[in-house]
Amino acid sequence: MSTPPDPAALYPGVAAFGSLAAALRAEAEGRLGVVAVRSSDSAPLLHATVASILPHREPLRISAWQYERRWSISGTEPSVGATLIDGTTDDLAEVAKAAWAWHDGEALSDIRQAAPFVHLTGRFEVPDYDPARLAESEWQCMRREAAELEVDWQEAYQTLIEAAYAEPSLRALFPFTSHWGLRFSTTTRPTVTVVGPCLTANGDGTYGVGRGFITPDLGLFDTVHDAVAVAVRELPSGLGPVALGPFPQPAN
Repeated sequence: MSTPPDPAALYPGVAAFGSLAAALRAEAEGRLGVVAVRSSDSAPLLHATVASILPHREPLRISAWQYERRWSISGTEPSVGATLIDGTTDDLAEVAKAAWAWHDGEALSDIRQAAPFVHLTGRFEVPDYDPARLAESEWQCMRREAAELEVDWQEAYQTLIEAAYAEPSLRALFPFTSHWGLRFSTTTRPTVTVVGPCLTANGDGTYGVGRGFITPDLGLFDTVHDAVAVAVRELPSGLGPVALGPFPQPAN
């Protein structure tokens, strides 16, 4: 891969201010305080964060691309680092609008209204970390992701996600995917507790159900409803409400 251009050459306007943080403060016209915006020590022209007044928001991460004049943003929540908003744009003024809306605690939908390049992942904020709400938030993210996919098997995958969501016993669990296989957990991230089978949507229009990861040892089915029905029957009895997943303990 070729060596990336000098950031000062690619972003002369940012370089004139000395850092991405300073450039953002200038674009925000006083709406972002000095404390709220920080640049990376190692790459001050390329990376910055903007803190929020809300404790259930991590600082918004802003990164400049290395080979093309463009910025990416990512706004996450602190419990499991799940992404609430993201997006890319070549307009630093738009980045500043998103940054001050994030900082000021504006609703996620209002952040997108302020800066239309912002993409909502479908997750919503759960300040009290209620596990049932976190599970529902993850479902909504998964549903939006499935609807926005641009792949040949998008329709089958979306059909699978919607059919699983429509089943109350599956909807009550925390969903997650691995290599596009739909799995379920009795605990939320960061430490999932896998329960029940794995559901897959296949390129030939069939749907697989398996006890392990992806391998459809419980059968291939022509309809999603048959596959989901088998998945429900394979759930252990007596499952309680979804619980918060424990955080991994640091190594000694």
